[in-house]
Amino acid sequence: MWSDWEKKVKPNAQLPKKLFWDVDWANFDLQKNKKLVVQRVIEYGLPEDYYTLFKLYGGVSGVREIIKEIPCFRYPRDISFVCMTFNLKKEDLECYKRQQLRKERMNS
Repeated sequence: MWSDWEKKVKPNAQLPKKLFWDVDWANFDLQKNKKLVVQRVIEYGLPEDYYTLFKLYGGVSGVREIIKEIPCFRYPRDISFVCMTFNLKKEDLECYKRQQLRKERMNS
C-alpha cells in the first residue's frame, strides 16, 4: 500500500500544526516526541501526512516500529487500522498490552 510513498511525498512537506494544537510548536522536538507525532497523524491526519511521517522516521518500517511503542490510542478503530495497514498483530502493540493488563487487574 505504501510502497511508492517516496514518489508521493513533497520535498518540503511538513506536518500540519493543527494536529498539535496543545504543544508549543517553537519548542517542539519531532524526534523526541515521535510517538505523539505518529499517534496524532493516525488519529487525525490525512494520507499526505503519512508520507511526511515516512520521510521523518525512516520509511514505513520506521513508522511501524514507532506505532508498536505508542502507549494508547484514542479510539479502538485506530488499533484495527494500524494492524491492517502496517501488517501488525494487536499483540505487537504496547497499547493493546496495556489494555490487557488493565483488564486483568480489574478482574482480580
